[in-house]
Amino acid sequence: MAKGERNPKIDPYFNKLKQWKAEFELLREIVLDCGLTEDFKWMHPCYTFDDKNIVLIHGFKEYCALLFHKGALLKDPHGILIQQTENVQAARQIRFTSVQEIDEMQLILKTYIDEAIAAEKAGLQIEFKKNTEYAIPEELQNKFDEIPELKSSFEALTPGRQRAYLLHFSGAKQAKTRESRIEKYIPHILNGKGLDD
Repeated sequence: MAKGERNPKIDPYFNKLKQWKAEFELLREIVLDCGLTEDFKWMHPCYTFDDKNIVLIHGFKEYCALLFHKGALLKDPHGILIQQTENVQAARQIRFTSVQEIDEMQLILKTYIDEAIAAEKAGLQIEFKKNTEYAIPEELQNKFDEIPELKSSFEALTPGRQRAYLLHFSGAKQAKTRESRIEKYIPHILNGKGLDD
Protein backbone atom coordinates (compact mmCIF):
# COMPACT_ATOMS: atom_id res chain seq x y z
CA MET A 1 0.00 0.00 0.00
CA ALA A 2 1.29 3.47 -0.85
CA LYS A 3 2.33 5.68 2.02
CA GLY A 4 -0.30 8.24 2.99
CA GLU A 5 0.54 11.89 2.51
CA ARG A 6 0.76 14.54 5.19
CA ASN A 7 -2.06 17.03 4.92
CA PRO A 8 -0.42 20.49 5.20
CA LYS A 9 -3.66 21.91 6.62
CA ILE A 10 -3.07 19.80 9.73
CA ASP A 11 0.56 20.85 10.26
CA PRO A 12 -0.42 23.89 12.39
CA TYR A 13 -2.21 21.55 14.80
CA PHE A 14 0.94 19.46 15.27
CA ASN A 15 3.18 22.55 15.41
CA LYS A 16 1.33 24.17 18.31
CA LEU A 17 1.11 21.04 20.48
CA LYS A 18 2.55 21.58 23.94
CA GLN A 19 2.04 18.10 25.37
CA TRP A 20 2.66 14.79 23.52
CA LYS A 21 4.30 16.56 20.53
CA ALA A 22 6.95 13.91 19.84
CA GLU A 23 4.44 11.11 20.51
CA PHE A 24 1.90 12.59 18.07
CA GLU A 25 4.56 13.02 15.37
CA LEU A 26 5.61 9.38 15.65
CA LEU A 27 2.01 8.17 15.67
CA ARG A 28 1.38 10.33 12.59
CA GLU A 29 4.29 8.69 10.73
CA ILE A 30 3.16 5.19 11.71
CA VAL A 31 -0.41 5.80 10.57
CA LEU A 32 0.66 7.44 7.30
CA ASP A 33 2.96 4.45 6.63
CA CYS A 34 -0.22 2.39 6.47
CA GLY A 35 -1.47 4.42 3.49
CA LEU A 36 -4.32 6.25 5.15
CA THR A 37 -5.60 9.71 4.19
CA GLU A 38 -4.92 12.41 6.76
CA ASP A 39 -7.86 14.60 7.71
CA PHE A 40 -8.99 16.71 10.67
CA LYS A 41 -12.24 15.77 12.42
CA TRP A 42 -13.59 16.40 15.91
CA MET A 43 -10.64 18.76 16.45
CA HIS A 44 -8.13 15.88 16.07
CA PRO A 45 -6.01 14.32 13.33
CA CYS A 46 -8.19 11.61 11.81
CA TYR A 47 -7.09 9.00 9.29
CA THR A 48 -9.44 7.52 6.73
CA PHE A 49 -9.63 4.87 4.05
CA ASP A 50 -12.10 5.52 1.20
CA ASP A 51 -13.62 8.31 3.34
CA LYS A 52 -14.27 5.86 6.21
CA ASN A 53 -12.78 6.75 9.60
CA ILE A 54 -10.12 4.26 10.68
CA VAL A 55 -8.10 5.85 13.47
CA LEU A 56 -7.77 9.15 15.31
CA ILE A 57 -4.83 10.53 17.32
CA HIS A 58 -5.76 12.29 20.53
CA GLY A 59 -4.19 13.30 23.80
CA PHE A 60 -5.29 13.51 27.38
CA LYS A 61 -3.60 14.71 30.55
CA GLU A 62 -2.25 11.28 31.54
CA TYR A 63 -1.73 9.68 28.11
CA CYS A 64 -2.07 10.03 24.36
CA ALA A 65 -3.84 7.45 22.25
CA LEU A 66 -4.76 5.97 18.93
CA LEU A 67 -8.52 5.62 18.79
CA PHE A 68 -9.84 2.95 16.44
CA HIS A 69 -13.36 3.91 15.37
CA LYS A 70 -14.41 0.26 14.97
CA GLY A 71 -11.91 -1.13 17.45
CA ALA A 72 -14.47 -3.59 18.85
CA LEU A 73 -14.07 -5.55 15.59
CA LEU A 74 -10.32 -6.04 16.05
CA LYS A 75 -8.92 -9.31 17.42
CA ASP A 76 -6.49 -7.67 19.91
CA PRO A 77 -4.02 -10.57 20.39
CA HIS A 78 -1.80 -8.31 22.54
CA GLY A 79 -4.62 -7.22 24.86
CA ILE A 80 -3.84 -3.53 24.35
CA LEU A 81 -7.21 -2.17 23.20
CA ILE A 82 -9.10 -0.23 25.86
CA GLN A 83 -12.82 0.48 25.98
CA GLN A 84 -12.99 4.01 27.43
CA THR A 85 -16.27 3.49 29.29
CA GLU A 86 -18.85 0.71 29.37
CA ASN A 87 -21.15 2.83 27.17
CA VAL A 88 -18.65 3.08 24.30
CA GLN A 89 -19.76 0.38 21.90
CA ALA A 90 -17.47 0.61 18.86
CA ALA A 91 -14.31 2.62 19.55
CA ARG A 92 -11.22 1.29 21.30
CA GLN A 93 -7.99 3.05 22.30
CA ILE A 94 -4.36 2.07 22.52
CA ARG A 95 -2.78 4.35 25.13
CA PHE A 96 0.79 5.60 25.39
CA THR A 97 2.82 7.62 27.85
CA SER A 98 6.14 7.93 25.97
CA VAL A 99 7.76 8.01 22.53
CA GLN A 100 9.80 4.93 23.48
CA GLU A 101 6.63 2.96 24.16
CA ILE A 102 5.21 3.90 20.75
CA ASP A 103 8.52 3.17 19.02
CA GLU A 104 8.71 -0.32 20.54
CA MET A 105 5.14 -1.06 19.38
CA GLN A 106 5.42 0.21 15.78
CA LEU A 107 4.99 -3.19 14.12
CA ILE A 108 2.10 -4.15 16.40
CA LEU A 109 0.38 -0.81 15.74
CA LYS A 110 0.73 -1.23 11.97
CA THR A 111 -0.78 -4.71 12.26
CA TYR A 112 -3.80 -3.32 14.14
CA ILE A 113 -4.20 -0.48 11.63
CA ASP A 114 -3.98 -2.94 8.72
CA GLU A 115 -6.64 -5.10 10.38
CA ALA A 116 -8.89 -2.05 10.84
CA ILE A 117 -8.46 -1.19 7.13
CA ALA A 118 -9.26 -4.81 6.18
CA ALA A 119 -12.42 -4.71 8.33
CA GLU A 120 -13.50 -1.53 6.53
CA LYS A 121 -12.75 -3.03 3.10
CA ALA A 122 -14.83 -6.08 4.06
CA GLY A 123 -17.71 -3.81 5.08
CA LEU A 124 -17.79 -5.16 8.65
CA GLN A 125 -20.18 -3.33 10.96
CA ILE A 126 -20.57 -3.05 14.72
CA GLU A 127 -23.84 -4.39 16.08
CA PHE A 128 -24.96 -1.59 18.33
CA LYS A 129 -27.24 -2.15 21.28
CA LYS A 130 -30.78 -1.07 20.52
CA ASN A 131 -32.14 1.75 22.66
CA THR A 132 -34.74 -0.74 23.92
CA GLU A 133 -31.83 -2.49 25.66
CA TYR A 134 -31.31 0.59 27.83
CA ALA A 135 -33.59 0.82 30.84
CA ILE A 136 -35.97 3.77 31.01
CA PRO A 137 -35.64 5.25 34.49
CA GLU A 138 -38.83 5.03 36.53
CA GLU A 139 -38.88 8.81 36.91
CA LEU A 140 -38.87 9.27 33.12
CA GLN A 141 -41.61 6.67 32.68
CA ASN A 142 -43.71 8.58 35.24
CA LYS A 143 -43.25 11.78 33.20
CA PHE A 144 -44.22 9.89 30.02
CA ASP A 145 -47.44 8.79 31.76
CA GLU A 146 -48.06 12.31 33.03
CA ILE A 147 -47.22 14.08 29.71
CA PRO A 148 -48.04 11.82 26.71
CA GLU A 149 -46.59 14.45 24.33
CA LEU A 150 -43.22 14.01 26.07
CA LYS A 151 -43.18 10.31 25.26
CA SER A 152 -44.01 10.85 21.58
CA SER A 153 -41.41 13.66 21.35
CA PHE A 154 -38.80 11.40 22.96
CA GLU A 155 -39.59 8.55 20.56
CA ALA A 156 -39.24 10.96 17.63
CA LEU A 157 -35.64 11.77 18.62
CA THR A 158 -32.76 10.04 16.85
CA PRO A 159 -31.53 6.84 18.54
CA GLY A 160 -28.30 8.60 19.57
CA ARG A 161 -30.18 11.43 21.26
CA GLN A 162 -32.48 8.99 23.04
CA ARG A 163 -29.48 6.99 24.26
CA ALA A 164 -27.70 10.14 25.49
CA TYR A 165 -30.75 11.14 27.52
CA LEU A 166 -31.24 7.64 28.94
CA LEU A 167 -27.59 7.44 30.01
CA HIS A 168 -27.65 10.95 31.47
CA PHE A 169 -30.87 10.40 33.42
CA SER A 170 -30.03 6.94 34.72
CA GLY A 171 -26.47 8.02 35.56
CA ALA A 172 -27.74 9.80 38.68
CA LYS A 173 -27.71 7.63 41.80
CA GLN A 174 -30.55 9.38 43.64
CA ALA A 175 -34.16 9.56 42.45
CA LYS A 176 -34.27 13.26 43.33
CA THR A 177 -31.33 13.97 40.99
CA ARG A 178 -32.87 11.88 38.20
CA GLU A 179 -36.12 13.85 38.57
CA SER A 180 -34.36 17.22 38.42
CA ARG A 181 -32.35 16.16 35.34
CA ILE A 182 -35.53 15.05 33.60
CA GLU A 183 -37.36 18.28 34.54
CA LYS A 184 -34.49 20.35 33.17
CA TYR A 185 -34.58 18.61 29.79
CA ILE A 186 -38.35 18.33 29.23
CA PRO A 187 -38.38 21.54 27.10
CA HIS A 188 -35.45 20.23 25.04
CA ILE A 189 -37.17 16.92 24.36
CA LEU A 190 -40.47 18.61 23.49
CA ASN A 191 -38.57 20.81 21.01
CA GLY A 192 -36.89 17.78 19.41
CA LYS A 193 -33.46 18.71 20.73
CA GLY A 194 -30.72 16.47 22.02
CA LEU A 195 -28.87 16.73 25.32
CA ASP A 196 -26.20 19.07 23.91
CA ASP A 197 -28.26 20.98 21.31
